Amino acid sequence: MTVPAAPAPPKLPSVTLAGVRLHAIDEAQCIAHVLGELAAGRGGVVVTANLDHVRRLQQPGPFRDVYAAADVVTVDGMPVVWACCLQGTPVKGRVAGSDLMRSLPAAAAAAGRSVYLLGGDPGAAEAAAARLCAASPALRVVGIECPPFGFDQDAAAMVALRTRLAAARPDIVFVALGSPKQEFVSRDLRATLPAAWWLGVGISFSFVAGDVQRAPRWLQGLGLEWLHRLLQEPRRLARRYLVAGLPFAAALFAKALWARVTGRVRCA
Repeated sequence: MTVPAAPAPPKLPSVTLAGVRLHAIDEAQCIAHVLGELAAGRGGVVVTANLDHVRRLQQPGPFRDVYAAADVVTVDGMPVVWACCLQGTPVKGRVAGSDLMRSLPAAAAAAGRSVYLLGGDPGAAEAAAARLCAASPALRVVGIECPPFGFDQDAAAMVALRTRLAAARPDIVFVALGSPKQEFVSRDLRATLPAAWWLGVGISFSFVAGDVQRAPRWLQGLGLEWLHRLLQEPRRLARRYLVAGLPFAAALFAKALWARVTGRVRCA
């Protein structure tokens, strides 16, 4: 008897901005896709394209390769949403990793799926897990890991981590190591759990834990969450946001508008 092949993964609508493929989906669609693929026995990687990511993706290299191989590329950042609108390829809105850090575990709990929290500041993952479980008592957190600095360059540490991940067998792994480290670590570990979904979430464990305050919703809607973060960590973020980010945003908007005027836009 021939076993019928599993249906192919659904194709997500996409647009291209500054050479970067972006999926034109909302948060609910992203969650539904991840859970649907888990049900089909397929794993994958979600990357969240904010302005800084789009800027770095303008140069060839391993970070661009990670993005090219990702299964879902969400639009994380209002400047990216605005640039898509300017070039005439509007998306449904922002799908931030920080938002998915709350909504995806809740949906996973309802679907009987498990999660693993990897990274974050010391104690942040534990505190985040406690809050997530309080909000969704059915949530199964099968692993919490805060590896030491440099673990990803230590072959023995990576082997030990792969062993723990394989034993825990999570359905979804949240990786909070900052970019691009979290994307590279997800790439390097994915083969250990090919049926799991991997998502880099930056500082989101600290947001959920309450250790770092996220910008109010109205400030997020104005596209000024970066300013809120800058005021919290000026020494670390000033160069990224002010020196690199603002000039790139201006250039991105100009190029997006030019692409619209000349008809050089791509949707799929």
